[in-house]
Amino acid sequence: MELRGQSGGLRKGVASALATVLGAILTAAAVQAAPPGDVPFGVYDPDGDFIDDKQVVIEELFLPWEDVYLPSLNDADAYALERNRALLVTLEPWTWSRSERNTAQYLRRGIFAGEYDANMKAVCDVLGTLKSPVTLRFMHEMDDRSGQFIWSGWKPDDYIAAYKRMVDVCKASAPNITLMWSPLGNEDMDTYYPGDDYADLIGLTVFGLQAWDQAKIGRDQTFDDIFAPRYERASKYGKPVVVAELGYVGKEGYVNDWDNSVRKTKAEYPNLVGVVYFNQLEVYPWPEGFGQPDWRVKNHILE
Repeated sequence: MELRGQSGGLRKGVASALATVLGAILTAAAVQAAPPGDVPFGVYDPDGDFIDDKQVVIEELFLPWEDVYLPSLNDADAYALERNRALLVTLEPWTWSRSERNTAQYLRRGIFAGEYDANMKAVCDVLGTLKSPVTLRFMHEMDDRSGQFIWSGWKPDDYIAAYKRMVDVCKASAPNITLMWSPLGNEDMDTYYPGDDYADLIGLTVFGLQAWDQAKIGRDQTFDDIFAPRYERASKYGKPVVVAELGYVGKEGYVNDWDNSVRKTKAEYPNLVGVVYFNQLEVYPWPEGFGQPDWRVKNHILE
């Protein structure tokens, strides 16, 4: 099990203007490299730790569809183009401002009333002009039950209708983008599948926290322990599979085992086409006192 999120849409170190993040990236010194292997590698990297790593081929962004400085997407595009990276845009249907808008009831009613069409169109109008390859990851981890996302845990029919409605709005403005449908990977993920026309890729989430493993399972979990059952559920759609969010924290041996596994080409995962590391401090606390793991590669080996 893993819990992670954007409590109220606020990610540590990410301001509402992506330009601020990109400015920090452009002035940061590269200090990290991708783990070994052949599976294509990407990062969510607001600190710029992978700024010069030529193995990185995917740059992930997180943004809400309200209170975001949209011209900064052009800066992200220029940053990605300079490094030959594709953009993975995780678009979260809420605002970074704390308000009653950040409730499931408000969001669901607003989507079906058309109140968010303009928000979606505004984002996708820009996405449609970008020169980098763009993949949209929208309303992700809808099968999560932790309460961190106001669009998760809905009745499947409601989620599917809302997802399809907003994706249709986006594709009208950005017809050439790739669509990633991205559940957490739980056993009921299939009930939320929107159909082949609304999923070019399947995204999954994999986080490993050694302290959680030891306390709740009694042993360390490997990348394959967590990923394999999720991949099996996703593979039946016949789509390429991406680990859209990946992170792991523990002692040196634990981290090394994950490092040496996450990009390894394996016959068991023929449809796996990429892994994207979440190189940031957690915002949404894990339950029962496990706090907010620091997934950043410069800090994820513990003493």
